[in-house]
Amino acid sequence: MNLLLSTILIIILDQATKFLAIKSLSLHQSVVLIPGIFHITLVLNRGAAFGILKNQTLLFISSAVLAVTLIMLDFFRKRASNYLYDISLSLIAAGAIGNLIDRLFRGHVVDFLDFRVWPVFNIADTSVTIGAILLGYVVLLQQKDTPARTQ
Repeated sequence: MNLLLSTILIIILDQATKFLAIKSLSLHQSVVLIPGIFHITLVLNRGAAFGILKNQTLLFISSAVLAVTLIMLDFFRKRASNYLYDISLSLIAAGAIGNLIDRLFRGHVVDFLDFRVWPVFNIADTSVTIGAILLGYVVLLQQKDTPARTQ
């Protein structure tokens, strides 16, 4: 239940921050928070990471629905589990859902976190990235050493 609640909270945080960015900024407007390091810049992304595969909305929607469906099936499967593994999937699902909401209702993803050395991104992207790194850690380094827990 805690994972479901945290997933929902990440989705709400993602959507709320995107809403604030849209209401507060015009397209490509940038607000400097730390000069040369961190800005808030409104960008509408019609592609995937780094803007690749622009205007492939159906592909991204289908991929997100498939990923979230597989994650949900994994959660409901009776199995021994690793809590970090479950957290990683929860983070990935939250991010996928956050950006899916954008694609379904806006036709693009709203990005606004701008560190100047990396393409502009959002909370959902951060959630997916942290979840993927954590999943890699669990699968590659930890799983063989961690005792399983039962649900």
